[in-house]
Amino acid sequence: MKRMTGVLCAVSAAVMLTSCGAKTDETVSIEIDALAEDLLETVASDSLSETASSLIASIYYLDEDAIASSVAYASSGATSCEIAVIESADADDVTEVEEKLRTRVDNQEQLYATYNESEADRLDSAIIKSAGAYTVLCVCDDTDAAEEILQSYGF
Repeated sequence: MKRMTGVLCAVSAAVMLTSCGAKTDETVSIEIDALAEDLLETVASDSLSETASSLIASIYYLDEDAIASSVAYASSGATSCEIAVIESADADDVTEVEEKLRTRVDNQEQLYATYNESEADRLDSAIIKSAGAYTVLCVCDDTDAAEEILQSYGF
């Protein structure tokens, strides 16, 4: 009886610990163009241009096969403002996409620190979030408004 109680306690603890992980609801379905447009219209403080979809994998250091769809907007380089919404081909790729986006932010921060420190500071509050197979990068001034938009899309 004691052995059975111990096994049940161990199983219960394992189940509780695994339920505290990151949001991985694979049923999340997002229109990435609409999300990117909402962020662009609401939080972009600079004039951002759409990035050619053929360049997104190389800009963010992603494997092209890992991307189901994507849209990105970036500054001409005068500011660090940037928006990217990426749908992974497989939900298992989301963690790698997040890591690559963090690498992008770190690289941009080092670059801007050499000639425009206020832009490097903006990168300190970059938003990188995932829901289901989707990952978002948003570098903007109004992070509160960006968070509200992301929350309305399920992030």
